[in-house]
Formats: sequence, C-alpha cells, structure tokens
Amino acid sequence: MPVISVPQDFNEDDLYVDLLPIFGHPLFLKCEGFNFAGSVKLKAASEMVEAAERDGLLRPGSILVESSSGNLGVALSMIAASKGYGFLCVTDPRCNLATRRLMEALGSTVHTVTEPDPVGGFLAARIEYVRALSASDDRYVWLNQYSNPGNWKAHYGTTAPAIARQFPGLDVLFVGAGTTGTLMGCARYFREWHPSVRIVAVDTVGSVSFGGPPARRMIPGLGMNVRPPLLDESYVDEVVRVEEPDTIRTCHRMARRGFLFGGSTGTVVSGAMSWLARHDSRDLTTVAIAPDLGERYLDTVYQTNWLHDLYGEDVLGSDELSDVPRAA
Repeated sequence: MPVISVPQDFNEDDLYVDLLPIFGHPLFLKCEGFNFAGSVKLKAASEMVEAAERDGLLRPGSILVESSSGNLGVALSMIAASKGYGFLCVTDPRCNLATRRLMEALGSTVHTVTEPDPVGGFLAARIEYVRALSASDDRYVWLNQYSNPGNWKAHYGTTAPAIARQFPGLDVLFVGAGTTGTLMGCARYFREWHPSVRIVAVDTVGSVSFGGPPARRMIPGLGMNVRPPLLDESYVDEVVRVEEPDTIRTCHRMARRGFLFGGSTGTVVSGAMSWLARHDSRDLTTVAIAPDLGERYLDTVYQTNWLHDLYGEDVLGSDELSDVPRAA
C-alpha cells in the first residue's frame, strides 16, 4: 500500500491503453495523467524545482513565477503549495477556466495576459511579463521551462526508460511538441540507448516549432509561437502536423469509447494514426505519450457551443462516431 506525505511523490508511470480496437492501427498510449497534478508536466516541474533548490536559487520566501498555458502551472502550483513557496502563473485567454480555478484553489496567483505581442503572439507577451516581474523583485524565481535543461532531463531519466522497460521491441515513438522537453528527453535517451527506435514529433498546424507560418491555435498545450530553445531537430526522425479539427474529432472518438483525454493527447493520437495509415504498420510496435486527461477540457474541446463557434457546426461529423452503436 503506497503512503505518501507530499503529492509529487505519487505518479503512475506504467499504464497504457491499447488503441487498436478504436482506430484499427496498432498503438499503445502511455497515460501520464494519473498523478495529483494531472499531467506529464509534474515530472518537469519536480526536476526544475529540485534543481533550483540544489543551486540555491529557491529560498524561504521565494515566489516561483512561470509562463504556462495550463498543465505546468498546475504542477508548479501543487509543488509550491507542498513546499511552502508562493507561485504566480502567467497565462493567456486560451488557458482553460478549470485550469485557472485549479491553480487558484492550490493557493497560486494567476495573471492573464490579454494583449498578444505583434510578432510572438501571447507566448512572447507572457515571457516579457515574466522577465519584467523577475527583474523588479529578487523574490521572484523564474524556472523558464522553455530553456531549462531540467525540462528534458526529467524525461530522459523517467519517461523514456519506463517506455523502454515495457516495450523492449519498440519501433516508433510518437511525442507531442510543446516546449519540446518531453520530446527531447525521450529522443536523447532512445538515440543513446536504443537508436533503432524512430522518433516522430507531433505538432499542431499554426505552430512555428519546426518552421512554417504561424496561425491561430485555440487548444492549449502543444505548439509554439517561437522556435523552442530546447529543440534539437537532429534527434527527430520525422514531424507530423495536425489540424485542430482533427484533434477534436480524435478526442471525441476516444471519449465515445470511455477514454476522456485532453487536447494534447488528441493531437498526438491523430498524428500517430495519420502516420500509421501511411505505413505498413501490421508488425510495428508503436507507443504514443498522452500528456493529460480530459476533465479540464469540458468547457472547450468537449463543449458543443465552443466547438461550433470556433470551427463550425460540421466539426464533429459521423466519421469519428461510426464505430459506436446508436441508441434505439
């Protein structure tokens, strides 16, 4: 019987969902949402905070400050509460209401930037606010998830070895690209220890992480308005880009089979299925990483009015629901 005294000590690291019965392609989905922070971001948050403590950057009275679209903010809120630090999350209007309320319930302060930077969008505006705040008061400690090596080291030391342990014959790993911490940690590990594994990054259309023009993105989590400082494309074998309506349809298709996942997971699974449909995947062992679960997306990805306002009334057609029996 596990007994813990701080919330970050618990994380279920070995749960997978077999998606073959739902999508018809072989894919095991690694579920990272079963911890008290509810997402994969707990790993990076823990590593970055512990490194800052080892380096003497965090002291009694310190206030953590970070730019986040949601999940990292929740993870840092939880850790700050357990360790006695303050935490200020700088976010933007795309952050889910449930996520903002969760951070506030944990005792954190949430500042929403309402005006995007003309060039770098909301992300650049958030970062500029954090920089100015950190420079104004030495109590504020910015971990800077976008360039902090602890972001990728957390996954090099935990996520990737856990996958390799469960799937020694792994052929392809699909990883979503946000700050690219998860992507680079896993890619570096497999390049070093299992170089035959193909690393496929999944990004959202409108993100500039791997080049291409910026465009509107409404689902938080994956994608960047600027090139991620942590990204080293030499470790990535291929990139798949996903349109947001495809993300939504994938989320709803899984939900109709009882698996409620978040928007980032819908993007990763959609990209993986697109890749698998173009390849002979019958004998491949493939894994994708699901960053979070879906409860925080009930007012967005799973809310009909929100979907229709942004993507049109036809965003949810019959294709993603065709394998679900209809009630009489």
